[in-house]
Amino acid sequence: MKRVARDNEASARRVTRRALLLTGGMAAMFAALGARMRYLGVEQADQFRLLAEENRISIRLVPPTRGVIHDRNGKILAENEQNYRVVMTREDAGDVEAVLNRLSHVIPLTRADIDDALAALKKNSSFVPITVKDRLNWEEFSRVALNAPALPGVTPETGMSRIYPRDADFAHVLGYVGPVSEKDLEGVENPDPVLQIPKFQIGKIGVERWLEDTLRGTAGTKRIEVNHIGRVMRELDRVEGDPGSDVHLTIDAGIQNFIQARLGEESASCVVMDVTNGDIIAAVSSPSFDPNLFVRGISSTNFRYLMDHDHRPMANKSVQGAYPPGSTFKMVTALAALEEGMITPETTFRCPGYLESGGRKFHCWRHGGHGTVDLERSLSESCDVYYYEVALKVGIDKIAEMGRRLGLGMRHDLPMSAIAEGNMPDKAWKMERHQAEWRIGDTVNASIGQGYVLASPLQLAVMTARLATGRAVNPRLVRAIEGREIPVEPAEPLGLSTSNLTAVLGGMDAVMNGKSGTARSSRVVAEDMRMAGKTGTAQVRNISAAERASGVISNDQLPWNRRDHALFVGYAPYDNPRYAVSVVVEHGGGGSTAAAPIARDALLRTLYGAVPPLDAYPTDQRGRMDSLLSTLVLRDEEGRYPGPSET
Repeated sequence: MKRVARDNEASARRVTRRALLLTGGMAAMFAALGARMRYLGVEQADQFRLLAEENRISIRLVPPTRGVIHDRNGKILAENEQNYRVVMTREDAGDVEAVLNRLSHVIPLTRADIDDALAALKKNSSFVPITVKDRLNWEEFSRVALNAPALPGVTPETGMSRIYPRDADFAHVLGYVGPVSEKDLEGVENPDPVLQIPKFQIGKIGVERWLEDTLRGTAGTKRIEVNHIGRVMRELDRVEGDPGSDVHLTIDAGIQNFIQARLGEESASCVVMDVTNGDIIAAVSSPSFDPNLFVRGISSTNFRYLMDHDHRPMANKSVQGAYPPGSTFKMVTALAALEEGMITPETTFRCPGYLESGGRKFHCWRHGGHGTVDLERSLSESCDVYYYEVALKVGIDKIAEMGRRLGLGMRHDLPMSAIAEGNMPDKAWKMERHQAEWRIGDTVNASIGQGYVLASPLQLAVMTARLATGRAVNPRLVRAIEGREIPVEPAEPLGLSTSNLTAVLGGMDAVMNGKSGTARSSRVVAEDMRMAGKTGTAQVRNISAAERASGVISNDQLPWNRRDHALFVGYAPYDNPRYAVSVVVEHGGGGSTAAAPIARDALLRTLYGAVPPLDAYPTDQRGRMDSLLSTLVLRDEEGRYPGPSET
């Protein structure tokens, strides 16, 4: 009995302990439920009251801030400005056309604006907001905010928009941004979600396009609360994306602006290059255009004007233009023959004004000829017959090989649009391209940069830099990304004979400083800035035998588009090369009169770091240069043009 009693007592104790545990667990659970109910009913009452009114949470992308583009000295070339805009979400708007019509009474909206918005709303998912109108002023922005209850699905927002403070100076280098198009998305398997945002802008041409991934950044997100009529109640939280990387170019904004002003309204281009590291200091194409027009939406009238203009302001002539290099090519022909041992600097040829070969006469630019000519004189006076004779000795294949060695006939890798490859022809090229044999006349024409030979101003600047240094200098346009300098690979030697290079460079010095040099009038008298170069004139029309017999018509008597192109290449200082320059003036006439003076001023501006002093010019030119330089309207250090009272 005692044993049974003890068992019952132990069992009772176990039951009591279990009951206590269950009771404690239930008490804890009720306490937790009570705390949760208090949290939901008291602390979160406002939020759930809104949700009870059919509010909901929407997650939207936050476009990243585009990276800023600077010149080599940190001056801003492309930045972002605050932009007030109105966006609309279809699933929150209900009758979108009715809402848009109401909105048109609040801010100016044309029928075209409404139609564009309807098309965008229809095209995109119902939850994707589309931009109805941007670049609102503060008053318009405020009116939309005040009328928000009557405009379901419509939200006034602030964002950032691209702006180019130096407008036309860098249009061809930077390009511009514009809304993402279907063409932009072609072939992209997994496009960045931010590209789906209607009217999100990306680079279209130039640096903006080719460095798009660097400049764009990554999108952020925001959670917003909207009520049952689509009105945004509040922003719950925001996760900022990563802004695009800032980029520093090699170009100097001051030099770029000076050259742009110096070219004026000419259809021309100029490239200035640092021969020590390949930095492009200036790449100017004239006339230019304002890229801000494309960001804001260019009118059909303005667009038609740019496209129909005979000077082609939309073309980037500095890298896109491919021209017969004319006599600026003669150093290539000379070096090919010197390196092959076909001639020496002392070798002479007689120039009677023409060369007769294969039953044809190939004329020199000087009707009566130059007489007996050696290498230096052939360059300084630009004798054509000398190069006809040299080319027939060395052959086109060796000339083409030298041209490529000096950077011609190849596409240089820069983040710019439509970079021309040019053309450095040889026998195999003609057979492949034209299914025809190479002829003697082709070699004669190529020897003076005519015929099939084509080069861009960029390539001519590279050629000149390689001649000046004897090294395979490569051009570059980007100096740093996000503050990190891009390393420069040392240029390899070209393997050319020093004595041969010295002879050719001596001829280029004589062009500028010799008594009979074709560019003597564009010489620099400051000895530490002594300049060497070569003029060129490229024909754009055939001259008939009858015209030669009666006298070749001068350029100024021809329509503008039938005149010769004017070219010049050069470098300075002669004894310690630092900068190379190339200039092409379309239909400018002679290289000595149209291109060489521009090249001299561009080099002097680069060397001095300011508007060139008058004592750098020959004494008899200082009055004229004072007048010319004083009429150039240049930007100040802040990038602004002077006001009317300062001009």
